[in-house]
Amino acid sequence: MSVRVLCVGDVVGRPGRQLLAEHLAKLTHTHQVECVIVNAENIAGGSGLTPQLYEKLKRYGVHLITLGDHTYRRRDVIEILQNKDDVVRPANFPSQATGREFAVYETPSGLQIAVIALLGRMFIRPATDCPYHAVDRVLKALPRSVKGVFIDMHAEATSEKIAMGWHLNGRVTCVFGTHTHVQTADERVLSGGTAYITDLGMTGPHDSVLGRRKDNVLKSLITGMNYPFDVAIGDPRLHGAVVTMDEATGRATAIERIAVQGTMVDNLQSHNGPAEKSWH
Repeated sequence: MSVRVLCVGDVVGRPGRQLLAEHLAKLTHTHQVECVIVNAENIAGGSGLTPQLYEKLKRYGVHLITLGDHTYRRRDVIEILQNKDDVVRPANFPSQATGREFAVYETPSGLQIAVIALLGRMFIRPATDCPYHAVDRVLKALPRSVKGVFIDMHAEATSEKIAMGWHLNGRVTCVFGTHTHVQTADERVLSGGTAYITDLGMTGPHDSVLGRRKDNVLKSLITGMNYPFDVAIGDPRLHGAVVTMDEATGRATAIERIAVQGTMVDNLQSHNGPAEKSWH
């Protein structure tokens, strides 16, 4: 028997949240999805996660949540990381860092699915341990009852993501990349039965620069001055992938990219107010 898992790429700000609210239930029904994994590290104004937005994700139908280099951007995320068992921070953060290294969801049919987040080391936040050694360690700690294992490789360099796919080929169900906010067209099932895609893409406004207003990003790049990188609103799209796995072996049998066009939001002010600002 087969089980389908929906993995959703970096959810950015209020436009990303609206996309989940509008489309997640329909996607889950259409693709007969039993588990939804979402990267939510950009969900609060483009950076971080809050307790209120965690509750919204649960209402939308999200089962497992991954974070990345912005894990601790919002101080109140500590409450979530200490008290919730369905949110993970990168497993190769220092051992003293608050948060879980893996999370497990049990589907209605009784299948246990685990998720692990990892952070790349090239062109990204420093002070992280080796992601390859970290994932080997965490895999050994997973309960034997877990059948499906999904890895969120949150990294800047495509080479690190591809290398992680081959490192885990045949040992996990899926390795998907996040962080670069651009969906890649290299989805495939590797030789050992591991589904792979370099980046799921962004769930948020695509008339933008990686989810931020084009004008302010351009002014910052051209002048070298700091401008608020407000979350944009135009051309909202939900990006991700549906992975089909064999229930008995945990191996992937298929992976399909998902791209859903959302509804344009007219109220610019509501999306660029204080809660949706981030200075760079």
